Amino acid sequence: MSYGKTIRIYLADASPTGIRHAELVNWTGQAIVCPRSRIGELSKWAESQRPGVYFLFGDDDVGSLPRVYIGEAENVLQRLQNHLANKEFWGQVVFFTSKDENLTKSHVKYLEARLVQIAGGIGRCKLENGNAPSLPSMPRSDRDAMEEFLEPLRVLLGSLGFLTLQPLPNASHPKPPGSDADTLAGTPMFLKVPKRGVDAKGAVTDEGFMVYAGSVGAGKVRETLSPGWRALRDDLIAANTVKLDAKGVRFEGDVLFQSPSAAASVLCGGVWGGRTAWKNAAGKSINDLEKALAEHGAQDLPVVDSGAGNIDNDFEDSD
Repeated sequence: MSYGKTIRIYLADASPTGIRHAELVNWTGQAIVCPRSRIGELSKWAESQRPGVYFLFGDDDVGSLPRVYIGEAENVLQRLQNHLANKEFWGQVVFFTSKDENLTKSHVKYLEARLVQIAGGIGRCKLENGNAPSLPSMPRSDRDAMEEFLEPLRVLLGSLGFLTLQPLPNASHPKPPGSDADTLAGTPMFLKVPKRGVDAKGAVTDEGFMVYAGSVGAGKVRETLSPGWRALRDDLIAANTVKLDAKGVRFEGDVLFQSPSAAASVLCGGVWGGRTAWKNAAGKSINDLEKALAEHGAQDLPVVDSGAGNIDNDFEDSD
């Protein structure tokens, strides 16, 4: 059973974009978020001059994934001051230290190695770490303590708006951690448009809509596809997340879209109404399921994947 978490956030100058201190109740760790332009102010924060791990966040010039560098230091502030000179891409840092000052150099090296491993496995970012650090040798008790430290760190980082460590839902385990039946999240949905060669599977998530690996879409792009979605499709193809051939496009990995319509439009190569086009195994659209959930609760939501059946979305866009 999952329990709720309480987070406290202190805004140093009452600004949500300035330096912020965050902590989870009953956790020994703490986080500080700081814009690059205000690193000099961290000299007034004792928390920044302890051993810790940090994340440098920046935008990718090409593609839609954020660029992230994960590091560790015995004195976080000193390391960040070095990065002002040798790393240009980042605009914000989030670092984690301990309130009880019990983190040692070995501890933070272990955390760094595990965080790089976790972030790389999830694939929400473009990691700027050249090499994956190796795990240091540690007593079993210290290693287990650091593994326990990781989960609150992940929760707090995600709650601050940085999703680098948040697991992506997938076809094998579609339900998000801690979710109950009263949600559409994780319900298998299907999109079939034979005229365009579209045969896709995905699911609503708390962040948007996930199209699962193995889904296939139209090869032809029509005039109705907006420039933003066209660019996203091109980025996915350039990154080999989506493969384009003579038959169309095939998703080599799971892809998270901002909305069901974005997912449907990229798959179909033109404007497509995702909330009516994506249907569950019983042929109910997302709109149908949302209405049923609002009116009757979760009992009307079949969430077991019993196969797509003959669900066809055989309407055309305005192109």
